[in-house]
Amino acid sequence: MADTKREIERKYESDDAALPDLTRVRGVASVRDRGVTHLDATYHDTADLRLAASSVTLRRRTGGADAGWHLKFPVAPGVRDEIRAPLSDTLPDELAALIRSRVRDRDVRPVVRLRSDRDVRHLLDDQDRLLAEVSVDTVHAERLTGEGGEARWTEIEVELADDGDPDFLDKVEKRLKKAGVRPSASASKLARALAETEPASAPAAGSSARESAPGTPPATAPEAAPRHKHRPRPDGTPVTAGDHVLAYVRAQRDALVELDPAVRQDVPDAVHRMRVATRRLRSTFRSFRSVLDRTVTDPVSADLKWLATELGADRDQEVLAERLTQALGRLPADQVTGPVAERLATWSEARHKGAHHQLLAVLDSRRHLRLLDTLDALLAGPPLRKKAAARPDKVLAKAVAKDFGKLSRLVEHALELPPGTERDTALHEARKKTKRTRYAAETAAPALGGPAEEAVRDMKALQGLLGDHQDSVMARRTLRELAAVAHAAGESDFTYGVLHAGEAHRARVAEEALPEAWRSISREFPF
Repeated sequence: MADTKREIERKYESDDAALPDLTRVRGVASVRDRGVTHLDATYHDTADLRLAASSVTLRRRTGGADAGWHLKFPVAPGVRDEIRAPLSDTLPDELAALIRSRVRDRDVRPVVRLRSDRDVRHLLDDQDRLLAEVSVDTVHAERLTGEGGEARWTEIEVELADDGDPDFLDKVEKRLKKAGVRPSASASKLARALAETEPASAPAAGSSARESAPGTPPATAPEAAPRHKHRPRPDGTPVTAGDHVLAYVRAQRDALVELDPAVRQDVPDAVHRMRVATRRLRSTFRSFRSVLDRTVTDPVSADLKWLATELGADRDQEVLAERLTQALGRLPADQVTGPVAERLATWSEARHKGAHHQLLAVLDSRRHLRLLDTLDALLAGPPLRKKAAARPDKVLAKAVAKDFGKLSRLVEHALELPPGTERDTALHEARKKTKRTRYAAETAAPALGGPAEEAVRDMKALQGLLGDHQDSVMARRTLRELAAVAHAAGESDFTYGVLHAGEAHRARVAEEALPEAWRSISREFPF
């Protein structure tokens, strides 16, 4: 069974491998020598180094206190989440699943072997508690593929103790710098090993030497510049309407890939964020049909709709469970009769387990992996239309205004209907169009600035109002189902009725607030 550890560390290099006196670091009472450990790690990746290009490392290591398989995902500079699995001859299935969105159907094989002699010291406070571990690593790297060579170097690594204060690393760094030690030019041992053992004739990791099937380049492949007369600036800043739309699409594609491991591990909010990324992509393809050819994007949108639906089963249950649990917690004790909390918890757990199991199958499915490949191919060779080369202010603003016009008609139609099922459905349609308008404004914001940012804020406020109404509709439906089950079991259904009445009230409040909120938004909408 794998477990996860947050790793916060910094790497340094020096012309002199000796450490300075670290008892002079503020807060350090003593330095304890822990001796030298021999570590032997084999790093695994695809032939085209997809993991390395994503700053993800996968290794099998012997020696030391944590021998086994280690999979590391970047979190922030100097911060990584390390997922560990017991030592075995082959890659554990659990870790293989966590890298699937990046490697797809490619084989993972040994690429680099690192043998290190690690001289370890513990920095302790006056209570003999560990503050950080400092090691001097003498490294021998060997490339295991192609005609790669070998490399040797010495580096210093400072790793913060579990639950330690990250500011302590600044204090250690200050002392090291005074002694002539400098931050490492490489983010990791693997990155340095790949750079220093690369065959002279081979392209760098993440370059164009791929084993991709035609039309399905990997997520880390360099993407072709948009085929129009303008180009992004040297720093990557978008210039044209096409540049801005593709930048937004690229960000959502990256989110789908990067959130995959978190969804598999059932990290809170991960399903929601992945679902939002699928919706943003689909909305972008629909909103900017003047920029991207719909004959190419429409089939992708169909797959995105499928994925969003699959993600929704888990996410909708999560939202409902949280909403109903909080509502139950606010009721006075005399309004709670029967095992309502227990039944709600049982319903929530059963629904979540079933939905999560199904979602894992979806993420492993051929259709999902093909969708990721298709998004890569679309970004590598974007299906740009003539207006992609135009100035972004006109093209993007027109798209936002067009979406807002459609939203206006939906909201006004809903407001004309009497309360009831038909109005609930109309408000739900308006909510979906609100999201689409918001995402279009998000795409335009880097180019249009203030007006687009104002539009995003307006749409978020409207989305919140309409979302609360829709959540109430779904909550009342669930409460009726739970009440029927409780009644059949001989339990009181009184509390479910109380909760139902509360949800109906929340819906009325949202509906009553909508006309004034809409008048304010429509009167001042900047497009």
